[in-house]
Amino acid sequence: MKDFILTDIQTERAVLVGLITPEQNEIKVKEYLDELAFLADTAGIQPVKNFTQKLDHAHPVTFVGSGKLKEIKDYVEDEDNEIGLIIFDDELTPKQLRNLERELKVRIMDRTSLILDIFASRAQTAHAKTQVELAQYNYMLPRLTGLWTHLERQSGGGSSGFRMRGPGETQLETDKRIILDKISRLKNELKDIERQKSTQRKNRGKMVRVALVGYTNVGKSTLMNLLCKSDVFAENKLFATLDTTVRKVTIQNLAFLLSDTVGFIRKLPTELIESFKSTLDEVRESDLLLHVVDISHPGFEEQIEVVTNTLNDISKEEKPTIVIFNKIDAFSYIEKDADDLAPIKRENLSLDELKQTWMNKLHENCVFISARDKDNIEELKSVLYEKVKEIHIQRYPYNDFLYQNYEEL
Repeated sequence: MKDFILTDIQTERAVLVGLITPEQNEIKVKEYLDELAFLADTAGIQPVKNFTQKLDHAHPVTFVGSGKLKEIKDYVEDEDNEIGLIIFDDELTPKQLRNLERELKVRIMDRTSLILDIFASRAQTAHAKTQVELAQYNYMLPRLTGLWTHLERQSGGGSSGFRMRGPGETQLETDKRIILDKISRLKNELKDIERQKSTQRKNRGKMVRVALVGYTNVGKSTLMNLLCKSDVFAENKLFATLDTTVRKVTIQNLAFLLSDTVGFIRKLPTELIESFKSTLDEVRESDLLLHVVDISHPGFEEQIEVVTNTLNDISKEEKPTIVIFNKIDAFSYIEKDADDLAPIKRENLSLDELKQTWMNKLHENCVFISARDKDNIEELKSVLYEKVKEIHIQRYPYNDFLYQNYEEL
C-alpha cells in the first residue's frame, strides 16, 4: 500500500464546484468559493472557473445534478482548458468520489482533502507531521472501497454455496488492517509527544499564559512578531502557521507567555479537529485569549462565529477574551445615508469613529489595530497589560505588593 509521500508542489489548473442550498445562499457560496480558491492557491493549484448549482441538498450519487455534471464534463474535456483537477467545496462521500472520478476522468478533491494536503506540505515538526498523517489515514480509511475494483471478484464453491473471496477483496481487507495499525501507532506516538509537551508546560513556571486565536490568515503571527519581537513565520497564505509557537513577552514590568496557534476555518475537517486537539491544549490551558479578527474581510462576523464555535468544541470553559480587530488600514465601512437610500462606502475611519460603530459593542474588551502598520499597538499593550496583571494578582496575591512598589517608583 502506498504511504503518504510529500513531493514538490506543481501548478495544476482546476475548476471549483459549490452548491447553493437553503443553508447557504448565493452570496455565501461565492464567498466560500473565493476562500476555496485561496486554499487552492496556497496548495499551488490554479483555479480557473467556478461552477455552482442550486439544489435543496447534495445529490447522493454525484453531488451535483446530471445537467450540471454534463456541463462540468464538457468544460473539462475541452483540451484548450487543460483541466486536471476538480475541487468540491463540501466533503464528498466515498460513493460520490468514486462516481465523479469514473464520470469525469480527472482527479477529484473535496475541501477536506485539499486542507489535509496543505497541512501536510506545511507541517514542520514531528508533532505536526504525526497529527497530519493521522488525519490523512482517518480520512482515507472509509474511502478505500473501490480502489481494487480492477481485480474482479471470483466466486465458486458448488452446492455448498461457499463463496471464495477474490483478490480485490483480500487486498482491500489487507489495506484496512494496515491503515488501522498505522492509526493505532500514530495515536500512541501523539500520546508520547503530548506527555513530553505537558511536562514542558509544567516547567514554564508561574506565568500567566495568553493564546492568540482566530480565523486563518487574520494576522496572528504578524501580531506575535510585533509583541515579542520574534521571527515567527508569517505569510499571506492560509494556514501559514501549524505548529504552536510559545514566546515570553514583557510589557512594562510584567512578563507572560504568548502562544500562536493554528488558524481556524469554515468546514474544518473533523479529522483535523481530532488530530490537532493536543496542539490546541495551549488554548485549553491558557488564562487569556486574544481573538484576532480581520476587520477588512466582508464575512468577518461569520469568521468570529466559526472561531467561537470551534473554541466551544475544544473547551467548555469560558475564558477572559480580548477581541482585536486587525487590518484597520484595509477596512471599508458601508453605511446608509440619513434618508436610508443608497449605501455610502467610507474608508480609513479614525479610531474614534471605529469605536462608535456597532463592532465596538460586540465584546466587552475590543481593540482596533493594524499589526502591519503598527497602528494603535500601544493601546493594545495597555489593555493586555491590565488584563494579565489582573489575572496574575488573582492567582498570586502574595506578589501584589511587587506591582504596587513598581508603580510607585
